[in-house]
Amino acid sequence: DAEETRHFYEDILGLPLYHIIQSDHVPSTGEYCPYTHFFFRLQDGSFIAFFDLGNDEAALPSPNTPLWVNHISFRVNTVADLEAMKARLEADGIEVLGVTDHHIFKSIYFFDPNGVRLELTAQLADEFQMLEESKTAHARLAEWTARKQQWRKDKAAGQVAEALKPQQNDRPEFVAKPAA
Repeated sequence: DAEETRHFYEDILGLPLYHIIQSDHVPSTGEYCPYTHFFFRLQDGSFIAFFDLGNDEAALPSPNTPLWVNHISFRVNTVADLEAMKARLEADGIEVLGVTDHHIFKSIYFFDPNGVRLELTAQLADEFQMLEESKTAHARLAEWTARKQQWRKDKAAGQVAEALKPQQNDRPEFVAKPAA
């Protein structure tokens, strides 16, 4: 619903409604599908955009994916800003998970009226720490990708049944303790 989405993003999150496109046909495909396409401006000048197809049908999430997996993350300036936004969301009746400490930033999580999971983060690490983290990101992803390719082969051969686990655990405080 366009108005419900506008209220959430503009009135609660503070992102201004910036542009609207309305048409009966999709420009990229030529498909007939009446719509209103509306854009909210982010602080850096980029946009997040939504469609209202006028039929009151919500988009369905994939039944194969947990609801917490796919989300959009936005940065706020300080932890105080994060806590203030949490209070603002909760005052509007929105369920908020967190504040969660990720060591280099703190986050809160919540859903928009369209079922899109959002994350707001306040960075704790300084720019040097963030730069150091970025230096290993490609190598870590390449290692994961190589292991996943092998896992897919092993799965196709019936040699594995469980999901691939990460090559390292960045959150040791959440490791399951062996039963006594």
